[in-house]
Amino acid sequence: MNSEAKNNNSAIHAIIGAVLVIVVVGISALVTSPDSSPAWTQAQTGQTGQTAPGATGEVTKAKVTIVGMSFSPSSIDVPAGNTLQVEVVNEGKMAHDLVFENGARSALLSPGESDTVDVGVIDKSGEAWCSVAGHRQMGMVLQINVTGSIGASGSDGSQNQDHSMHSDVVPMDDLIAEAALKLPYPAVLEPAPKERVHEYTFEVTEDGELWTFNGTSPGPTLRGHIGDKFVITLVNKGTMGHSIDFHAGEVGPDEPMRTIEPGESLKYEFTANRGGIWMYHCATMPMSTHIVKGMFGAVIIDPDDLEPVDREFVLIQSEGDPDSNPGLMAFNGIPFQYDAHPLQSKTGERVRMWVLNIGPDASLSFHVVGAQFDTAWSEGMYSVYHGKSANDLTKGVTGAQVLPLLAAQGGFVEFVPTEAGHYAFVNHLMTLAERGAHGILEVTD
Repeated sequence: MNSEAKNNNSAIHAIIGAVLVIVVVGISALVTSPDSSPAWTQAQTGQTGQTAPGATGEVTKAKVTIVGMSFSPSSIDVPAGNTLQVEVVNEGKMAHDLVFENGARSALLSPGESDTVDVGVIDKSGEAWCSVAGHRQMGMVLQINVTGSIGASGSDGSQNQDHSMHSDVVPMDDLIAEAALKLPYPAVLEPAPKERVHEYTFEVTEDGELWTFNGTSPGPTLRGHIGDKFVITLVNKGTMGHSIDFHAGEVGPDEPMRTIEPGESLKYEFTANRGGIWMYHCATMPMSTHIVKGMFGAVIIDPDDLEPVDREFVLIQSEGDPDSNPGLMAFNGIPFQYDAHPLQSKTGERVRMWVLNIGPDASLSFHVVGAQFDTAWSEGMYSVYHGKSANDLTKGVTGAQVLPLLAAQGGFVEFVPTEAGHYAFVNHLMTLAERGAHGILEVTD
């Protein structure tokens, strides 16, 4: 790359980095942590050897049963100054707990287990909730209502609330430097195996904020032909319930997609009857949480008319986990990783990029800077094919500039770069590109 091109490239990175800091930090300042809660501080007994001010010496006992994704009853009335003791019984189908605003909490309860929590003296109304990721957002909240002279305010009449916000979004240059230290997810796509039966074991693991199939996010990219059979053994080595849903198959969901508890396994079999790039993901509720934590991947089933090309890549867009990297976006799990580790091609080679939008919410307008797509295929059909309109109505040579994909949609594009250079591939919803849905295809002579 000549000096002028290098200077231009540096300038572009500087501009994008500046925009990222302004736009992303501004947006992230509006995003509140989904598990943040009002600072509910309650007067405790037995911690200092003294009775808390306002304590009545009376005990209110309550039983709360977990049913599905809710608490029954959904609220408890407590006379002001009483000590609260809550028996928690899990009659649901997965592990849950109950956490109170003052830090009192039950054990993590498997189905059928119970625990009793000594919450302490209650002097104001508040909440308790299940702390398993996403369960609070699903409605697992227990209201604690104070009756009597002490209301929802604290003992000094003040309203205690936690207004903590995420404001730690990292600038683009720092994210690229961080990605340079990691091995990139393998975007190069190998041809479909010749075997017609594909057997895999998927192990679920949880490493802090990252939940994965077989230790990576995205999980393994599978590939086959129409008519191939896939046999997946799912093994849950995590600490909570998980499941899997393959969009590439047509099966009754009740058994193969059921949630299995830690230590359990199941076998998921399907035949790939239709070509395309298909999403798979954990389907345990809340589904959006399990997806953004990293539990997703792609299955590529070659259409019967798929022609050979010189280079093939797979790019899966996903959204950042609001608990750990709010506001960020990524291709193949790591923001800007293909800026740090550019994909490689040569002039005159036909390049095919398979693209899948995992979501769970954001859209994808896939574009390659400096290129035009002479072939674009999405959700079962071509819009252009080798420079010709697929509907035969548009005469002459034509093409496409973006591949638009909603959440869970996928397709592929093809193009032939004629000049060497650094071709950025981006989500042309530009704020999303500036948050990480961005990479480089380095084309050499």
